[in-house]
Amino acid sequence: MSTDSPSSPRAVTIIGGGGFIGRHLRAALDAAGHRVTAPGRADFDLVRDETATLTAALAGQEVVINAAGLVRGRVGNSLEAVHAVGTERLIRACRAAGVPRLIHLSALGAALDGPTLYQRTKGHGEALLANSHDLDCCVLRPSVVIGRGGASTALFSALAVLPLAPRIGPGCWTVQPVHVDDLAALVVRLVSMDSPLPRRIDVVGPEPMTTDGLTMTLRAWMGLPPRRHLPVPEPLLHAAAAIGDRLRTGPVNHETLAMLKAGNTADPAPFTAILRRAPLALPLALARHPASDADRLHARLYVLRPVLRWSLALLWIATSLLSFGLHPLEDSHRLLASVGLQGPLADLALFGGAGLDLILGLLLLARWRPVAVGGAMLASMAAFTIIASGLPLDHWTHPFAPLLKNLPIAAATLTMMAMEA
Repeated sequence: MSTDSPSSPRAVTIIGGGGFIGRHLRAALDAAGHRVTAPGRADFDLVRDETATLTAALAGQEVVINAAGLVRGRVGNSLEAVHAVGTERLIRACRAAGVPRLIHLSALGAALDGPTLYQRTKGHGEALLANSHDLDCCVLRPSVVIGRGGASTALFSALAVLPLAPRIGPGCWTVQPVHVDDLAALVVRLVSMDSPLPRRIDVVGPEPMTTDGLTMTLRAWMGLPPRRHLPVPEPLLHAAAAIGDRLRTGPVNHETLAMLKAGNTADPAPFTAILRRAPLALPLALARHPASDADRLHARLYVLRPVLRWSLALLWIATSLLSFGLHPLEDSHRLLASVGLQGPLADLALFGGAGLDLILGLLLLARWRPVAVGGAMLASMAAFTIIASGLPLDHWTHPFAPLLKNLPIAAATLTMMAMEA
């Protein structure tokens, strides 16, 4: 099977090119000399665009790579819509546009009867491609993909930097992680092939690894000494997964736990044959990209990011409730009178401000445009501080420093905005 580079570069479109894997694929294909486009969702949406729009966007392309995918559903896009219906619509668009070759990113463990919705919808997409005999298709089924920018890398790195790394499950759940560089190298090989593509390749590292081993490998990569693991009781793990299911955010939910528990391993021989070398062991692959202070900082802030947002949101909600009457209203009116606000104007300032605090707190808690909400919070604090400049000096010099606390709160808000941008 020839995998020599063609004499001329090929026109390649990557669907989902803005994601973790898509970005790495684009960089590798660009470096190999291919003509790569990676339309954003505004230009190419598998769920919402008409078939004619999708077809027009693929005109003249020689290879389409489908790297679009979700780990969980979100507003406007479900797993079924993206993985199954979206794949079906992409196949139709490729046929209509005359695209001869389609490379599809699925997942190891995908099956129509899989234990999770993610695996079942991915399996549905694979089944559609298996019946598309008129297209030169290849389904890639990666295990856990490791590399900068990956969700799995972020989660396990965050566990790794803790003084005692929490143990996911019993710690012996097995995965076979592959570095994103090896996945990208495989895709370059497939794009450059002149002969028909293999129909399916399991993309895995050279050997299985426990979740404990993966955590410690990332800890060593970040230059940190070995540490013991902290066993997490299974009820607590399931409680965290239930919260993740309910909030539809965060790294842990019952689907991810189920996939880890089921195992995620395969024979690397077919992958090795196409790559013409064995995939690198994870420590060696990571060593090619030495960890920096930024990697360690990102890992340490991973858990703190939602905590910072939630704490700021709850502060604003609590302030609102206090202003609505949990704190004696006569004290609030007395304070407003000291800056010249009395009667209806004082009520407007008190209850209008409380209502604004409540709305901003709830929006931030729901993570609705947190940067914009943070900006509104800073503007509100600035306005309040200007009004409060007429208060007696002891509001600034009191040991509890009720007004000076606005400075660290503003700094925390700016930090939250930077982390959520």
